[in-house]
Amino acid sequence: MAVLVYSESENGKLKKSAFETMSYAKALSEKIGSEVICVSFNCSDSELLIKYGADKIINIENSNLKEFTSKTYSNVITQIIDKKDISLVILSSSADAKYLGSYLAGITDSTYVSNVVELPESIDPFIVKRSCFTNKAFSSTEINGDLKILSISSNSYGAKENNGEGIIEKFEINEVNTTFKVSKIEKQSGNVTIADADVVVSAGRGLKGPENWHMIEELAEVLGAATACSKPVSDMGWRPHSEHVGQTGKPVASNLYIAIGISGAIQHLAGINSSKVKLVINNDPEAPFFKAADYGVVGDAFEVIPDLIKKLKSR
Repeated sequence: MAVLVYSESENGKLKKSAFETMSYAKALSEKIGSEVICVSFNCSDSELLIKYGADKIINIENSNLKEFTSKTYSNVITQIIDKKDISLVILSSSADAKYLGSYLAGITDSTYVSNVVELPESIDPFIVKRSCFTNKAFSSTEINGDLKILSISSNSYGAKENNGEGIIEKFEINEVNTTFKVSKIEKQSGNVTIADADVVVSAGRGLKGPENWHMIEELAEVLGAATACSKPVSDMGWRPHSEHVGQTGKPVASNLYIAIGISGAIQHLAGINSSKVKLVINNDPEAPFFKAADYGVVGDAFEVIPDLIKKLKSR
């Protein structure tokens, strides 16, 4: 029996989530007494996973698999599952991984559970703790079946080095049907993606217009953060839709979420509830967001943000 980790990458480099899922899988493998196998696609730095406890690394190099599709990636991963006697598959909580998890569960007749936040409470029976009701509660879920697929919530476990003596293993895949092609990919602007960010700086209509977004970008640059926005901002075309966070946008599970000029609609709060610390800056003391925040600043963003940037740069 073995644990298989799908290690996500972008432009040939491992994403932050790859190290977190690897760390989770290593800790889990020690509880159940199995090896950890990682699979990546067209990744140039997959050997880094050895530092996080990988026993075997399979990097599929195939020009037809440069762009993610749940169908083609699932077909390849199924081949590994069949040949390596896999009992558990560990995925991240990215949008791609969730598509992959559901498709993979369908074609392998296995159990797929998302939003897992901790190592299993019990191995026999296999019970995991997961977030539910848009991160307002937790549930203990018992999983049955010979193959189990777990999706780990971002920033819930963390990346933990666990130096091992892993090896790179070659794996010959059967021909994969690649008739399903990706026609367009919309990239998020900025140096840090929302999915990988420890800190997210988000703004709403309180910024008054796209011409004022330089403050948000400068603050994000100082903090090494990703930029985001509320739904009305993306609807008005001030920012790209790839930056829209909330229940109908991208979910955020950062260590720090800074909301500037965002009132705090229910849909927005539902999408950022998994963030560990929430800081709100708004000139309306009655803004709903203050009730959900860990820290709040009542003030004009056009005065607070420049002062905050200045303070941060001086440290």
